[in-house]
Order: sequence, then structure tokens, then C-alpha cells
Amino acid sequence: MTVRVIFWTGAPEMEVPMSDYTSQEKSWRTATQLVRGGTARSSFEETSEAIFLTSGYVYPSAEEAETAFKGDKKRYIYSRYANPTLSMFEERLALLEGTRYCVSTSTGMSSVFAALASQLKSGDRVVASRALFGSCLYIIADQLPKFGIETELVDGTDYAAWEKALSKPANVVFLETPSNPCLEIIDIPKIADLAHKAGAKLVVDNVFATPVLQKPIDLGADIVIYSATKHIDGQGRTLGGAILTNDDEFIEDHLTPWMRHTGPALSPFNAWVLLKGLETLTVRVRQHCENALKVATFLEGHPKIERTLYPGLESHPQFALANEQMPGGSSLVAFKVKGGKPGAFAMLNGLNIIDISNNLGDTKSLITHPSTTTHQRLSDDEKSVLGISDRLVRLSVGLEDADDLIEDLDQALSKA
Repeated sequence: MTVRVIFWTGAPEMEVPMSDYTSQEKSWRTATQLVRGGTARSSFEETSEAIFLTSGYVYPSAEEAETAFKGDKKRYIYSRYANPTLSMFEERLALLEGTRYCVSTSTGMSSVFAALASQLKSGDRVVASRALFGSCLYIIADQLPKFGIETELVDGTDYAAWEKALSKPANVVFLETPSNPCLEIIDIPKIADLAHKAGAKLVVDNVFATPVLQKPIDLGADIVIYSATKHIDGQGRTLGGAILTNDDEFIEDHLTPWMRHTGPALSPFNAWVLLKGLETLTVRVRQHCENALKVATFLEGHPKIERTLYPGLESHPQFALANEQMPGGSSLVAFKVKGGKPGAFAMLNGLNIIDISNNLGDTKSLITHPSTTTHQRLSDDEKSVLGISDRLVRLSVGLEDADDLIEDLDQALSKA
């Protein structure tokens, strides 16, 4: 049997012989796909997937090299274009997402920029939600306009604002849901409908939800992107990103040449780490959500907390929508500490178990102060519009015992 693998040799896909069980892959349940999907064993028949640490590949003749570069014969020719370890990671993640294509990148931000820049040109128009990760906002608001691309930011939860912005033609709509750092939930099907009527492709950053909790393609999105550095690795070991889609034109005419000639390729070693991370993704995400809900419930009732934001709490402004789109609330909790920045810093500095770090999706619980870290470059007015005050902290709940995390937060809050 054969399975689709993406190659950067002038055509988007090829058929490559794999193990006998690949014929069953799409019928397997998620946990099985994440352990066995996409495996391509070498002639050594290794149990664990192999790391192909090679930059190039050899040819039995000059004639075969010529046909490979002409695209007449599809095969690996250079690891900037494709690599067997990358192909296994891409195939496994595509099985989970339920898409025909997955393209891995060196980082999450390289996947964001490649997904946007590869299909945009001067004179095009982008509409995006305002509540974005700081670097994503920088690309939309600062970088794209330098290339003559018009950009407009809207409140992601204000559908009248979306309708107004998309009442005229657009090329790309970009959003993240849940948003970073205040965990706003955006109605993906509704925005997809508006985007398509405006002639735009909808690109969704799904990093907080992960493909375990939310599949934007099934909800109407055209392209979904991930920072695989986060939950997909899940242990703070390595960087990586991914772009997934069913859009043939986007892959063939835009992303393939962009990736081939600009070079944001994922390293084979990082791909192998991420491939192994996928094996435990569902188990980890479920436990993350269980722990996060328990921690959020504790925080919501704490006298030192002004407000707790978590999609799994009934107090969340989009609780009903979150339940429709996601079977869990994710691993992220945002909350506002009474006492302003001094109170927030005192709490952060008083923690014993939870680490101060701007990463997320890790087995270890990590906490950060967005106003002075991930979103520090924004003006005070911009932060105010996004709800990012000096009191706000973002907690990525890990896989420690939830009661230990609650005790750590409780003693730290006593110092706020």
C-alpha cells in the first residue's frame, strides 16, 4: 500500500511505499494514529522511527539526478525540500488534523509568516482579529504593510465589526482562538462564512486548542497553523511549526515554491522529537484540561483574584461557544491579581513549583506576565483594548498534581 507524502521537488505530493498497516491508518482511532501513523521503517526494521540526519541524497546515475530535478521522478533530493523524518511527522499530524497536506516549518512563527506571505502580494488585503500573540500582531500590523498589503484589525468577538470589515473584498482572514493571552473564543464557522463571501481564505492559529480539542478545517477554515513547540512537543525541548490544509492551489502555487526557495525548514532531529511528542498528545492534553479546570475553579473563588478567564468556566464570556467548538477548556488560564503590577509580581516571585516562563503547553506549569513579556511592545492604549493590564498573568497548567499547584498558588497569593 502507499500513502501521501509531501515532497518539494516541483510537485506537491508523491506515492511512497510504507508499512503494510498504512492502508488502515485513516480508519484508526486518534490514539492509534498518534502512535503508529505515518511510520516509514527503513530496511533495518527499527521499532522507533529513525532520524535521517542528512542534508542531501545520492543518485545511482547522472540521468536519475536530472530527472529528479526536472520533477519527472519524485524522490528526496535535498532536506531543505523534504526529509524522511519530516515526512513521518507531517503525515502523522495530517492524520490527526484530518487534512490532505501538512508542511512542517522551523518554528511556529515561520509557519505563520509562510502561510501569509506565500499567498499575499502588494495591493492585497488582510483582516485579522486584534487579540493575537505579540509576534503575530507584529507581522500583521507592522511587517505586511511594508510590502503594500492593507491590514485591518477587529475585535474578534464583535461580529458586527467582522461584517463591516469583510463587506469589501479581502484575500486573507487571520485569527487565533482561544486568543493569547485573554482566551477569547471566536466563532470559526461564522467568520469562515464571512471570509469566503469576501473572497478570502481563513487562516486559524490553533495553538492553544491543539488539534485534540479543535479542528478548524472541519469548522470552515482553509488553513490551520501550529507552533509545534508548544503542546505537540509538550516538554520544552525543541522548536517547530506546521501548516495544514486541503487547499491544492495554496500548496501547489504558493506554499511549495515559498518553502523551497526561502528555506524555513524543520530540522530532522526536531521533527523526530515532535513525532515522539505526538504519541502522547491526547493523553497529555486531556490531563492538562482536567488540571486547568481544577486550578481555574480555585482561582475564581480566591479573595486575591479580581477575575479568572478560562473557557471551561461558566463565567467565561463565550462559555457556550467554547463548549460548541472545544470538548475541553485548554491548558491556559488567565487571571487578574489584585494589587496591580506589584501584587502580580509578588505572586509570581512567591511561587515555588510553577516556573516563570513565556512558553506554554509544557508538562511543567509555566506562568508569565504578558504586559511586560509577550505583549510588552504594545502601547498602553493597545494593551487596554486587549484587556492586558498590569494585573493580568497567564498560567500554562502542566501535568503536576493539581492540588500541589493550587497550594503553590495559594501560598504565593498570600504575598500579593
